[in-house]
Amino acid sequence: MLLKELIRFSTQHRTLYCYMILSIWIFLLIAGMYKYIGHNSSSLSSTLSFLNGKTHAYAPSAAGEVDNEEVLKYRKFKERCTPLEQLVRRDDGGILEGWKLQGVLLVIRHGDRGPMSHVRGVANIDCGVVADALVNRYRSFLYNSTSTSGANHMYWNKVGPFHGFAMLPPTDKSCFLGQLTYKGIAQLLHVGELLHQIYAHPLGLLLKQMTNKSTMSSTPHSLLNSDEVVVYTTRYRRTFQSALALLFTFLPVDKWLALNIRESHSMAFCFTDCACAQAEVLRRRMSAISARQLSQHPVVAGVMQWIGTTLLQHTPNGINDPNEVVDAMLTILCHDVELPCRHSTATNSTRTPTTPTSTLDLSDVINIDQDDTAANLMDVNAAQSAVAPLEETQTGVNSLSVTEGCIEHTHVSALMFYANWQSGREAKHVYYKRIGLMRAYGMIRHIVSYMLKMISGDRTKFVLYSGHDWTLQYLTAALGIQTENTFIPYAARLSIELYKSEAHTDYYFRVLYNGRDVTNEIDFCEGGKSLRITRDSRGNKADLCPIENIIRFLHDDYFGPLNATNFKDACTVTPKSNDF
Repeated sequence: MLLKELIRFSTQHRTLYCYMILSIWIFLLIAGMYKYIGHNSSSLSSTLSFLNGKTHAYAPSAAGEVDNEEVLKYRKFKERCTPLEQLVRRDDGGILEGWKLQGVLLVIRHGDRGPMSHVRGVANIDCGVVADALVNRYRSFLYNSTSTSGANHMYWNKVGPFHGFAMLPPTDKSCFLGQLTYKGIAQLLHVGELLHQIYAHPLGLLLKQMTNKSTMSSTPHSLLNSDEVVVYTTRYRRTFQSALALLFTFLPVDKWLALNIRESHSMAFCFTDCACAQAEVLRRRMSAISARQLSQHPVVAGVMQWIGTTLLQHTPNGINDPNEVVDAMLTILCHDVELPCRHSTATNSTRTPTTPTSTLDLSDVINIDQDDTAANLMDVNAAQSAVAPLEETQTGVNSLSVTEGCIEHTHVSALMFYANWQSGREAKHVYYKRIGLMRAYGMIRHIVSYMLKMISGDRTKFVLYSGHDWTLQYLTAALGIQTENTFIPYAARLSIELYKSEAHTDYYFRVLYNGRDVTNEIDFCEGGKSLRITRDSRGNKADLCPIENIIRFLHDDYFGPLNATNFKDACTVTPKSNDF
């Protein structure tokens, strides 16, 4: 009888049970949210305590333990590092129905490199890659292959400015000052493989010329015309090595062996149009604006000093530039190194063994390439929300009396978010556009000259400019390509694809930045100035800009924003105008 009553009660109150289960589920969900919010709040509190002169003990995680929350937190920052999985095909063309690819011009930034300043414990940072098939194939080829003279390819043996340059970093895991790392080699090998899949067949780079056997034996590199693939690089090891790594997976081996590398004497690839006093004046004004902005955020300046004095080893002029600290911080983030600590004794230490200052012979570090340190910035949106809470508490910030403690994730976030916010302001400043126009003029002239060669029947099919972050900053600013910030990731690429219509004789081009079609963002191609076509069978669209547009822009409209009519007048120093 009792059992029958229980069954009857359960069937009559089924709705009540559903409500009870739903209530329990909602309670658990809210409890989880409060736990997450509480964790973030305690993290922020730790930063505020640090800035007020309080220290706290750090409990390191177990060796090899992966902090999933940290990975998610720094994913946006690590986009600057260009993880290999980030190198994928997006809007890249190559084959468009009804169009023939005439040529490609590619501008790249070098791959991952060591820091530009002396970082404590850098000798213990692993900047290599694990079991990458392309790296192994490239290294094996360089070690084992020989030229007709019997010399190996570990060093560039051809006559010219790069004679004797090493083809690879010194060691597998090295992270030398300003030098390309094996991770950087891997990035460019993967970029080259990606571009090979996109462009090699449409450009006809896989075709071999018909030659007889006797010719082959006497001229083993005759398969590649000297002007078919043109390569320019600055005289830095990291750009030289990046160019060769990319081309190794992009070209057939015989064509790679036949390459000739040309030197650019400027990071801007300005060739004959380089000297520009007004551009240097505007750069100094931009630096002054950035310094004023930092002075208005003393808490961020305090964080910068703390991180800088913990990371940097040799700072005779003090720590005044957040970009220098960000660059050092990227060495930690890009290679998954634990955040370091320092103690009240004059010696800094990290959570992993480090090299003391006294034991590092600075004369051992050669070829210190000084670029990149002025503009490694990113992201606008989250900066104010990250910096504002910190600035509510400023006691003790200016006098940073704390002498021991660890760099915390909140410190890194505050510095990075501020750098992103400042970078976003720079990208929108009128000076940034003007500097880009002046610095990139020589390069754009050079690019247009090769575009005209490609459409006039010249054999040139592919032109590579292997440069720096400044190279792409100037070029994107001059073309009006919209970017949230001024930061250029490692192994970034800007591609210009040149097409001929199969229906008529008109020539068009499109521009892609890291695989994203940005043609419609360019000043002289936006709106109705471009032709929109269907790119593939899935209905994806592509914008094609008439080649006449860039020629007209260069000859008629280029110096309009500079209130000048030629390069010489534009570079004449003018009185200062309003900053913002």
